[in-house]
Amino acid sequence: MISSTSNAQAKQVVALQTKAKVRREQKQFVVEGLRLVSEVPEDRLEKLYVTEAFLTEHSEFGEGLRPEIVSESVMKAMSDTQNPQGVLGVVRQQEYSILQMCKGERTPLLLILENLQDPGNLGTIMRTAEAAGVSGVIMSRDTVDIYNPKVVRSTMGAIFRLPFAYVDDLGAVMKQCKQLGITTYAAHLQGKNTHDRENYQMPSAFLIGNEANGLTDELSEQADVLVRIPMAGKAESLNAAVAAAVLSYEAARQRGWR
Repeated sequence: MISSTSNAQAKQVVALQTKAKVRREQKQFVVEGLRLVSEVPEDRLEKLYVTEAFLTEHSEFGEGLRPEIVSESVMKAMSDTQNPQGVLGVVRQQEYSILQMCKGERTPLLLILENLQDPGNLGTIMRTAEAAGVSGVIMSRDTVDIYNPKVVRSTMGAIFRLPFAYVDDLGAVMKQCKQLGITTYAAHLQGKNTHDRENYQMPSAFLIGNEANGLTDELSEQADVLVRIPMAGKAESLNAAVAAAVLSYEAARQRGWR
């Protein structure tokens, strides 16, 4: 049993939890709780940590995975949550290309995110995008780290099922979309048409910008179409995750969930 927080493995898990740089260098991240750990593809689970109490309650869990037993105090130190469930996994990261996102029977539907900063927004977008049938999520490099523990938890497992990628140049992504026949729609207050007047039955991509500043002019100008979501009252804009949900579900409605 690992009973000291000074143990090298315990310190490594804490570093993965708290430092994006370590996650990038090690190409690993941490998931917590029975539900999320159970959803990790077995070939990507690098290490499994459990407490004795957890094993007593879930004796069948982790058979063949050789979990590392840790004390309650060590589990608490390694965990990002205030009330750990007693199980935690270190997982290998995985990213996809745009071409991989566009494969499959469904007509491609992408979300392109520019400089989103709120972990809850990104996690909610991932969860909602999966539910709406989005093919993949592409993010600018300055978008919040998807492997941040708060993001991971709020994806509710979508991080393992929905393809995503970080890119250095969204401009290059826009050019690739044109080459692939994907129409790009920028969610923008200056959009001439409301979002429900466009046809999203063909390959489409929605651009969502920073929570405070929206999309940059540079990226907006590269979009094929600017669309706006109508709003009553005095609201100036919608939350980024809400906007992504409205657009994604309108595309799903038009496509009849194909």
